[in-house]
Amino acid sequence: MAESLAHTFGQIIGNVLEDAIEPALQEFADEHGLYLDRKGPRKAREGKKVTWTDLHGNAHDLDFVLERGGTDTVVGTPVAFIETAWRRYTKHSRNKAQEIQGAIQALALTYKHSCPFTGAILAGVFTDGAINQLKSLGFHILFFPYESIIEAFQKVGIDASFDEGTPEKEFRTKLSRWKTTSRKAKRGAAVQLVEKHQREISVFLSALDNVVKRRIERIIVVPLHGRETECSSVGEAIAFLSSYETSHVSGAVYKYEIYIRYSSGDKIAAEFAERTSALDFLKKYQ
Repeated sequence: MAESLAHTFGQIIGNVLEDAIEPALQEFADEHGLYLDRKGPRKAREGKKVTWTDLHGNAHDLDFVLERGGTDTVVGTPVAFIETAWRRYTKHSRNKAQEIQGAIQALALTYKHSCPFTGAILAGVFTDGAINQLKSLGFHILFFPYESIIEAFQKVGIDASFDEGTPEKEFRTKLSRWKTTSRKAKRGAAVQLVEKHQREISVFLSALDNVVKRRIERIIVVPLHGRETECSSVGEAIAFLSSYETSHVSGAVYKYEIYIRYSSGDKIAAEFAERTSALDFLKKYQ
């Protein structure tokens, strides 16, 4: 039972974490003309979950998605996938980091032509290894340490500390006090988190801003002519290139390669067999 009560209290902490960051994300969305999708009803989708499907048909539930061109009734183009997570113990942090990685990377690959921002807002106890793993894969991290969570709940008179030996009675007391706490006071816990970590939040939003405001610096279009030559060995490939005549180009175009470079340093590479498909791709960036 204690494990179940710990999970219930952990969900409360997770909700406070989301409540802490949502206003900042909504303000950012309003400033940049974006749509912020978060848990709750939306006419453009079914249910209350923010669910996106990857190219393999797997559905992923996220906490926040910023969309360009999105409205309550229209799903736009995703420009940011952001997940929040609370963990009390280091033994669970690596698995959670891998879970976030698997979901968001799959979606980022699915929507690679928009180079979406990938972010994780973590709280509690996460190992440096778990955090660095996400950073090494291009994730932007906003981290609220366990001590900050405790301070935030102390703001509303609740001792949020616990460990594996915490008895059921203490959890029931925590849950009862939270249930009888006013909505305004509960909001105070979220505000405390924001005030204590304003600098870290600003850094996170600045990274998001760089992605959203980036501009295309260069587009390279490479029509490839001739025909492919398939070689069965490295030696055969070397012999072909050594004798290949480069003084003139002949043959029909068999594919188009397109490279887009952004002011942020992000790059997109795509190739198409048909001219119409290449044109449709480029028109998305007008």
